[in-house]
Amino acid sequence: MVTTQDTRDDVRAGIVAAATQLLREKGANAVTTRAVAQAAGVQAPTIYRLFGDKDGLIDAVAEHVMAGYVGGKSVAVDVETGDPVAGLRSGWRAHVEFGLTNPELYALIAARGSGAPSPATVAGLDVLRRRVRRLAAAGLLRVDEQRALLMIHSAGNGTILTLLGMPADQRDLGLGETMLDAVLTSILTTAPATPDTTANAVAVTFATVLPDLPGLTDAERALMAEWLHRSLTHRTP
Repeated sequence: MVTTQDTRDDVRAGIVAAATQLLREKGANAVTTRAVAQAAGVQAPTIYRLFGDKDGLIDAVAEHVMAGYVGGKSVAVDVETGDPVAGLRSGWRAHVEFGLTNPELYALIAARGSGAPSPATVAGLDVLRRRVRRLAAAGLLRVDEQRALLMIHSAGNGTILTLLGMPADQRDLGLGETMLDAVLTSILTTAPATPDTTANAVAVTFATVLPDLPGLTDAERALMAEWLHRSLTHRTP
């Protein structure tokens, strides 16, 4: 028996497929509400009813393309096990590869009108945040987790946009590894194989176990977290 929900899901899937095809064949500028509606054989109000606005449609397309990309990979990276630095490198390479493989989608996500990050971006940051937390827990960070997260994220996006701005046959494909090495030099302790005992590295590592310390009240943990954050973000004039 076909239900209303089944019909709604089919229509939604058809719209996403039409938008994805437009994106691949004609580029980011071709993905307009009117063009997608025409390609999908629906009225424009249907798109707004199902997706809220164009950003919602873009998010759905991004999710669809990323799911297909990840599903086509033979090896999934488990961010919870293994060498944390190797895990970060693997995630970085996958991110750069995805951006170069899907340049139009990358441009479309960057052009979202609301200014809020897309769900795909939020999900990617969540994975990166877990990778950075593992570096901190292993005593490998010399900066606080948030700064490390933002540095890696910014460098990754900058690398992709720089490479996409070049003709494909002139791209320096070694730029990604060089950029990652530069970031790691800035955020990791000087000898990753041996935990750094400098004040910052110890403070960053201690911050990762603070939530599990016994014998403290929530208020005491919050105060200690504030002290650690203040120390880590202090900049000497």
